[in-house]
Amino acid sequence: MTATVAKNAEDTCLKTQDVCGNTSIPAGSGEGRFDNIGTIDEKNATDAEGTSISKTGDGAEENKPTSQTPPEDDDDYFPEGGVQAWLVVFGSFSAMFMMFGIINSTGSLQAYLISNQLRENPPEQVAWIFSLNLFMVFFCGIYIGGVFDAHGSRQLVALGSFCLILSIMLLSLCTEYWHFLLDYSILGGIGGALLYTPAYAAIGHFFKRRRGVATGIATTAGSIGGIVIPFLLQGLLPRIDYGWSVRILGFLLLVFAIPANLFITARLPPSKESFRVFPDLTAFKNTSFAFCTFGIFLMEWGLFVALAYLSSYVTEHGQDVSFGFTINALLNAGSFFGRWAPGILADKYGRFNVIIVTIAFCAIAVLGLWLPTGNSEALVIVFAVTFGFVSGSNLGLIPVCLSQLCRAEHYGRDFAAAFTLVSFG
Repeated sequence: MTATVAKNAEDTCLKTQDVCGNTSIPAGSGEGRFDNIGTIDEKNATDAEGTSISKTGDGAEENKPTSQTPPEDDDDYFPEGGVQAWLVVFGSFSAMFMMFGIINSTGSLQAYLISNQLRENPPEQVAWIFSLNLFMVFFCGIYIGGVFDAHGSRQLVALGSFCLILSIMLLSLCTEYWHFLLDYSILGGIGGALLYTPAYAAIGHFFKRRRGVATGIATTAGSIGGIVIPFLLQGLLPRIDYGWSVRILGFLLLVFAIPANLFITARLPPSKESFRVFPDLTAFKNTSFAFCTFGIFLMEWGLFVALAYLSSYVTEHGQDVSFGFTINALLNAGSFFGRWAPGILADKYGRFNVIIVTIAFCAIAVLGLWLPTGNSEALVIVFAVTFGFVSGSNLGLIPVCLSQLCRAEHYGRDFAAAFTLVSFG
């Protein structure tokens, strides 16, 4: 038996010499990986960049990535939790409170301006102020996404916070229609755009399997802001003047700007693509991505009708302005639960599956509850809470659905490109 073992060992040595040409590696060379090996086994060799080199049947070399440099879309490459990951979610929550808290209070602000500062202007003209703001938030992201991928989030979030807070402070001084257009629509819209992409894309750098629930938790900030801001203004406006009521809102946003700037950060290596004068729309070569973007366009087109006009609807049907604030807050209360609960289900049953169901219920709520409402206060309250819940998944699941169709390192660019086209809705 001893002779057999010796014979096998001798054969192994001879085979190694045949394959490697008896090439020796001095101690300390070979990038520190073969210090104790006298010959190279080409079937198991690994190069300096962590790529496994193996031989195929015809003798050709085949490169395979090892665990030292995992693909950036590999599930194991994402932390899926931890202190830093959840701090990023909290930072995104704060940024979304600043941005979507204002947007989700659009109905209340619009109803107030129609009854006060802009009472001489037709309601449809006043609506353009808020429509243009939303357009700017989505459209301006076409360049911001690429900047995020290449340079990270710090400068974007800082500049976005400054523009948005300045816009609210100046809003307290606006008296004419063109004042509101320049300040709220343009300046505020640019500020929102600078926050929008980093707030979503940063979460995508830390989560993949749990991206639905993480994004859903962050987007609940918009619902909370949509509850807090209308009630804040409803309580302040009768007691102090319009100017100081809006300035207090600006100081509230300043508080949320602090964690947004501290905690939102990118994790993946920066993209090496250079800045382009013409936007990079290569993501739309992917047919699935293009059709998904078109579906989002249609969904947002119908969704924001209720969000923007529900408060004006109730005041036009005999309710006072204070009830317009209340109905907007009730809608956002329903939306709070609709943002995080579908995220949990989406991670388990599929993101596209869940969002299709919630969109179907949105249509049922509009046709079955809002359409026959008339002057019924009870029915409009039921509609507000129901529609808020079933529509809440849009902000939480849309980015997650898009992220399934693009690479993580291009998430900012492709996400912004999709919403640039959605902005025209």
